[in-house]
Amino acid sequence: MSFSTGTKLQSPIEFLKGVGPLRAELLKKELSIYTFEDLLFHFPYRYIDRTKVSSIAELKTDLDFAQVAGVVLHTEIVGQRAGKRFVVQLKDKSGIVELAWFKGINWVQKQLLAGHSYLIYGRLSFFNGRPQFVHPEVEKIEPDQPLAKNHLEPVYSTTEKLKAKGLGGRQLAKLTQTLLAQLQDADLPEILPSSIMKANQFVGRWQGVCQLHFPTDSSFAEKAMERFKYEELFVAQLRMQLLRSQRHRHTSGVLFEKVGHYFNAFYENCLPFELTGAQKRVLKEIRIDTAKGRQMNRLLQGDVGSGKTIVALLTMLLAVDNDYQACLMVPTEILAQQHFQSMYSLLDKINLPVALLTGSTKTAERKKIATSLESGELKLLVGTHALIEETVQFKKLGLVIIDEQHRFGVAQRARLWKKAAIPPHILVMTATPIPRTLAMTAYGDLDSSIIDELPPGRIPIKTVHRFEKDRSKVMDFIRDEVAKGRQAYIIYPLIEESAKLDYENLMKGYEEVKAFFPEPKYWISMVHGRQAAAQKETNMQRFVQGDTQIMVATTVIEVGVNVPNATVMFIESAEKFGLSQLHQLRGRVGRGAEKSYCILLTSPGIGRDASERMKIMTQTTSGFEIAEKDLLLRGPGEIEGTRQSGALEFKLASIVEDRQLLEKASQQAAQLIEKDPALSAPENCPLLQFLQQRKGMVGWGKIS
Repeated sequence: MSFSTGTKLQSPIEFLKGVGPLRAELLKKELSIYTFEDLLFHFPYRYIDRTKVSSIAELKTDLDFAQVAGVVLHTEIVGQRAGKRFVVQLKDKSGIVELAWFKGINWVQKQLLAGHSYLIYGRLSFFNGRPQFVHPEVEKIEPDQPLAKNHLEPVYSTTEKLKAKGLGGRQLAKLTQTLLAQLQDADLPEILPSSIMKANQFVGRWQGVCQLHFPTDSSFAEKAMERFKYEELFVAQLRMQLLRSQRHRHTSGVLFEKVGHYFNAFYENCLPFELTGAQKRVLKEIRIDTAKGRQMNRLLQGDVGSGKTIVALLTMLLAVDNDYQACLMVPTEILAQQHFQSMYSLLDKINLPVALLTGSTKTAERKKIATSLESGELKLLVGTHALIEETVQFKKLGLVIIDEQHRFGVAQRARLWKKAAIPPHILVMTATPIPRTLAMTAYGDLDSSIIDELPPGRIPIKTVHRFEKDRSKVMDFIRDEVAKGRQAYIIYPLIEESAKLDYENLMKGYEEVKAFFPEPKYWISMVHGRQAAAQKETNMQRFVQGDTQIMVATTVIEVGVNVPNATVMFIESAEKFGLSQLHQLRGRVGRGAEKSYCILLTSPGIGRDASERMKIMTQTTSGFEIAEKDLLLRGPGEIEGTRQSGALEFKLASIVEDRQLLEKASQQAAQLIEKDPALSAPENCPLLQFLQQRKGMVGWGKIS
């Protein structure tokens, strides 16, 4: 967040008076303060108001904290052992107040002497109707010393190690004062354009820094804080939107000029259902994007079951109609097989071949696929990480679709892009709906499409919350569903701290399930992280093919298993799961024509947050609504499936609490780029310089 044109702010922190080499090392290690600039932008997290000195007569029960000045009349030690305390009588012109200490008595006794004057600040309590300060802060009053501070006292975050070396909050405040005294506003030039400053009525950068450290009152601190929060959000939005704008202007891309034979034949004759309005809207956005002659980089969000796959397939047909190849990369073999099988059966009707490439593809088949890809004969390919291997070369790759993008690393994705002379169009799909504020900060450099409607005729999943005492009833219900020819999932949590414990919990659960569902009447698949990949795959396949009625698993099945016959999702210890995860798991059922159920089982004494999660799950099936609630409950750092870009690492701003500010910053950044895409106008030059000084973020079209 910091910026300077001169060298003063880049000075190493050890050169600041009062720091020196030893303290400097600690400041670097503990607080990442390396330069004057870093200290300047180490802001207080709260303030103490010591701008008013009350008379003792003014101390009322409605005051939490207060400050008084007076002379020590009398001191004494009262009580013994555990009940021992040091009591002081302090007098001013209006009355007497009692001060008390239960700890550090010896030290305080030496500091407070009868007949001397002191300034006292602390939390006010009342004992038998009389005011009292317990463990207050004490400052000896020197002659001619002004009693009240002319600013709020800042409180800085520090650490035990720093305190031990005399660098607590007070000392950090003194160092900051020393630094501010050496600087002037020219050392911290303004970076926000004057039009933005005026529109938002912001304080200047230098004034804002001074007011954040030592505000004259709380309203000044709030104004300064708003300015710097906005600056963080605005800069982040601007960088994202600049990347997008530059890509739109400069990156060439393959041209999908026409909608041809394969797209039309499939659309008219092979669609398994009528497309929703949202699917049609997204297809239109993709068609416009791919016809511009520049690379498409689009994020496609859609809830579980919203029909992203059919949109992906139609986009692949668009590529084929324009004589290009297309590939779909997914995170697991079983998901790749499922995508392949559904695409194979659909495309068979229009006589268009599609191939599957995974880690288990036999050598002979691999060679055959490689040859037909290089010749251009094979147009469509579905696969896992195997797609990025060196041996896989395309003749004319025009479209790359990534499903469940957060399961792939940046470098993995990059290898796929490099398989084409002209950058292929990129469609990134996720079934984890991303809240708007999160999408703006984590994916702002991507164009975004949302499928926010489910296909007609889908029966909503019924979600219920049950307690441990209801277990046998739940098992009876699962038994009834299995008797109707249906299948069920039983999911156990991962507690991460202990893989051994997880395993034991799962095995214990598995034995319990077997007791309810004995072989040979029932057959059970078990899947967990400790299994070899081949065994995991086999057990999953048995369930997918209907050879087993029940799948006992950890969350490894969260992504990518599609079993239309499964109608029950039973989640053990549901309180241990986050909202997004519960929603993802629930999305594994309800994929067929039958009514489906999600049962959340918890112990009775779950906390408030867990109760809230259960309540939300039973009230809504909208992934977008759940994602918003999840963001409010857990914050952005913990939301799964978000982009690992550091885009969310704000020092001051919060995308949860500062939503409105983010919306405003995003809007004003877009307006600025529209007016001045190169930031070449004189008033935007400081901003451009600032962005150039900061480490650049690489766009999706380049490496991710």
